[in-house]
Amino acid sequence: MKFIDPHIHMYSRTTDDYENMALAGIKSVIEPSFWLGQERTSSKTLIDYWEHIISFEPTRAKESGINHYCAISINPKEANNEKLAQESLLVMKDYLSRKGVVALGEIGFDRITKQEEEVFKAQLLLAEELKLPVIIHTPHLNKFEGTKKTFEIMKECNVTESRIIMDHNTEETIELSLSHDVMAGITVYPNTKLIPIRAANILKKFGTDRILINSSADWGRSDPLSVPKTAIQMENDGFSQIEIEKVLFHNPNNFFKQSKNYIPL
Repeated sequence: MKFIDPHIHMYSRTTDDYENMALAGIKSVIEPSFWLGQERTSSKTLIDYWEHIISFEPTRAKESGINHYCAISINPKEANNEKLAQESLLVMKDYLSRKGVVALGEIGFDRITKQEEEVFKAQLLLAEELKLPVIIHTPHLNKFEGTKKTFEIMKECNVTESRIIMDHNTEETIELSLSHDVMAGITVYPNTKLIPIRAANILKKFGTDRILINSSADWGRSDPLSVPKTAIQMENDGFSQIEIEKVLFHNPNNFFKQSKNYIPL
């Protein structure tokens, strides 16, 4: 089988990870912008980071036969730095047009502050203007309320739901997300999100339409092989190969076809 990981932070991974992912059948990855674990000193460091995931990571990935794409954004945590956010918004549009940039993201809420909301709205409207897919981060704390508020803001901004991934869903939010016309992301990540069996149980209950599985692998205790490991769990739980490939390959492949910079497999 072949897979796509539609949300993984390869900036924080080693070259061995790329090699192991390729051996496990991962053909493409999408890398959204994320918080690096410490406060940035200026918007220039965020711009340098965008340049890295646009220019350097595709080269590393290609050496292992993996297609690398990225998404550019001011992520929810860094949105609270008003100076950094405003300076970055001024130049973001140029980076969103670069080769290999297939979405705007990840954006949304962290602490659900007013500043996060303003930066979230600005980026939503920019993506709508450019007709770009969007990757939205649902908060770790107050997840249901944060997700509900996210949908309210999307309605206020009149954005196209079918171009949006509502990510990091759990049993608490999946029904809400699927009640809208978004793609619902499920993150298989030890301790803080879901393990493969919980992801498979959600698929048993809600089916395989409009659901994506990703690893969100980053600096923390995470696994860049979460997507193929979920395939094994799904197979053990009686899902057919057609169902497994639909969720783990065709759903993300079809979603990102909406971006002119994405080359479908």
